[in-house]
Amino acid sequence: MRFLMLNWRDPKNPLAGGAERVTQAFLAALVQRGHEVCWFTHAYAGAAEEEIVDGIRYLRAGGNGTSIFNAIQWYRRQPRFDLVIDQHHGLPWYAPMWGRTPCVAYIHEVLGPIWSVFYRWPLSRIGQLQERLTLRAYRRVPFMTPSQSTAAALGALGVQEVKVIPNGCDTVPLAGLSPKPFRVPLRLVAVSRLAGNKRVDHAIRVLRLLLDRGIDAKLTIVGRGEAKPALLDLCRQLNLMDHVRFTGEVSEAQKNAELREAHLLLHTSIREGWGLNVIEANAMGTPAIVYPVGGLVDSTVNGVTGLVVEAETPEAIVRQLESLLRDPERYDRYRLNAWRRAAEFNWSTILPQAADWLERKAGPPVLNRNLPPRC
Repeated sequence: MRFLMLNWRDPKNPLAGGAERVTQAFLAALVQRGHEVCWFTHAYAGAAEEEIVDGIRYLRAGGNGTSIFNAIQWYRRQPRFDLVIDQHHGLPWYAPMWGRTPCVAYIHEVLGPIWSVFYRWPLSRIGQLQERLTLRAYRRVPFMTPSQSTAAALGALGVQEVKVIPNGCDTVPLAGLSPKPFRVPLRLVAVSRLAGNKRVDHAIRVLRLLLDRGIDAKLTIVGRGEAKPALLDLCRQLNLMDHVRFTGEVSEAQKNAELREAHLLLHTSIREGWGLNVIEANAMGTPAIVYPVGGLVDSTVNGVTGLVVEAETPEAIVRQLESLLRDPERYDRYRLNAWRRAAEFNWSTILPQAADWLERKAGPPVLNRNLPPRC
């Protein structure tokens, strides 16, 4: 079979994140089953127009506002695909309108309030309205998504078929847990792209509140992004430069080491599709404390593998931390449960589910590739 992925980014894009890592794993699984796979994406500085990596053929052309037209022109010169996967990131590729072949949609989260982070009114409002109208127009297109939260949001907009397949995790759980007493000084970590929608500034404010309450703590921030200068300024304003460490982008091995050493992962994003770094932290024996938002309420099982706080505020996190410090045995239970659950998201479990579903949606292979596309 022939599969085409349409996604604004590919794994080498400087703006790539967890969605691209998961997408690459799904497509590589299809390649391993003997299928032909193409990935059409934006062009960016230093990227080849075309290359094959791990059996996936990458095509790069255009950018915001133009890549769809480049994709259509390229697509019409290709042999017929068995399935087109239209990945949504606020805007889709509108493939059902021009693809003339079976199509599914892949989405991590319905952006909703995230539009307001990147755009001022009225553009933010226009973006939200566009997203809702687009998803309603896609209501008869089968969707794949990693969380029940996103599935519920899609269902509320009229989408009729949603397949939930959790994100797999590259991080192999530790062979065993060594002791990590939950006591001061607290070692906190945030792993994220440094962007406004991730609200890493809330994690910094958690640290300030802890110190003001006489609770010694350190915060390590792992990741890169355009918000770093503002986050550094905030640390200076709050007199936290001796308590916060920015690592920048690091290797997987170093990221795992940072997660392993921390007592807790803080995740204060506006919304996530799943929260892959929660499972990565769990695999390293580190539970998470997260905001009550879509995706994070799926990757963290409240009161079992970590904590989902009652409000999206630093104060809510601090209250839970103070409570947990008074009950370190509860922390140990969260840690053990999180580590055990992380094994459920091994790729060997997740990839067959994704590949099976995509093959079913593609249907039987088209034997004569010279036939004109069907309408």
